[in-house]
Amino acid sequence: MAASPQQLPIKRNTALLSASLAANSGMLQLSAAVASLTFVLVIGVRGLLGLGPAIVLASGALAALPAGRAMDRFGRVPVIAAGFVIGALGGVLAAIGSALELAVPVFLGLVCVGTAGGTSLLARTAAGDMYPPERRARGIALVLVGAVFGAILGPAVFSPLLSGRDLDGDSLALLWLAGSGFMLVGLALVLFVRPDPKRIAEALAVGTPGAEPRPPAPLKEILGREGVIPSILAAQASFGVMVGVMTLTGAVVVDHHHHSGQAVFPIIGAHVLGMYALVLVVGDVVDRIGRPPALVGGLALMALSTISLLWIESVPSTALALFALGLGWNLSFVAATAQLADRTLPWERGKLLGFNDLLSGMTGASLALLGGYALTAIGVAALAIGATVLVVAPAVWIARRGFGRRVEPSPTVAD
Repeated sequence: MAASPQQLPIKRNTALLSASLAANSGMLQLSAAVASLTFVLVIGVRGLLGLGPAIVLASGALAALPAGRAMDRFGRVPVIAAGFVIGALGGVLAAIGSALELAVPVFLGLVCVGTAGGTSLLARTAAGDMYPPERRARGIALVLVGAVFGAILGPAVFSPLLSGRDLDGDSLALLWLAGSGFMLVGLALVLFVRPDPKRIAEALAVGTPGAEPRPPAPLKEILGREGVIPSILAAQASFGVMVGVMTLTGAVVVDHHHHSGQAVFPIIGAHVLGMYALVLVVGDVVDRIGRPPALVGGLALMALSTISLLWIESVPSTALALFALGLGWNLSFVAATAQLADRTLPWERGKLLGFNDLLSGMTGASLALLGGYALTAIGVAALAIGATVLVVAPAVWIARRGFGRRVEPSPTVAD
């Protein structure tokens, strides 16, 4: 007999996962704001401004697929918890490297922070587990909304730590240690999630046609299902551009427009608020209007935001542009995640979302690295125009073709 949602602690688990993402959001803001500055501090080569963020993003991308596969095998909670442990270690290593101006600990710390971020973001897999298809986007939104509190808490903690200080090694070390504290809080919250969301998904699926226990389909077969490839392409564009622009904002604000170091945190905070503040509304919108229109709308909003970087310079206007960038990403990200979750069974879901995050993260890492070089060599225009083209192209393609006409090769719980 199928389990009733009323008999399962779905609301409790959702709240705990949401709160854990608030902690992850704090580390996300810190990494976005100072990863590039930290790496430049220890190597002294400004042309490699994007290398620090690229290390973080590439590490998260490379961790995503094995983490997703591990989630399908061992459950969501053990893998997410391991991610928070690794993130806390990364903050400590980055702090040691910053204080002593040693490249190796900073490198290892950024690898750990990236691995943690890539793993923690798969908490949305757990969200997709606990809600039926018609409410799945809202369920994912309910988990992601916790990051709003991280967006508020992050600047409240980090900005005072920089008050009256220069962005030197000791100041950066203090920031990274604070980030480790955020990750330990996230770990404690995740360990209270019971039963594992994968078990909830399996319980809810009992009796659903097409959801009988069977071996997971090969990844190649899953990729052939309707709407999967367009969703992955849109997710790559939106995530890659979002993180590429976000991680270089500190350099744009502090270096190119000669603002104080503290200014970066309100801007990154506004961006993270854009990413998550309206996520509940976004979840309802995605469920109501459908996945393709939400993807196109989100990518279009991102394009308006990135092109505006050509003419804005002040802190408030940059914060507004980054807020819009986050909101556009929110629309496209929730829509893509919901579609990918719709097209998978519980024991296939982590693998597909992990593969999606692998591609998206590598795209983001490449854009951060290339964007840092272009920003140094050419200026803000190269970053703004390049990012705009990258989000407009898939939006036009999806608007013209939708999710295609390929037929689902096997029934899923989403049918």
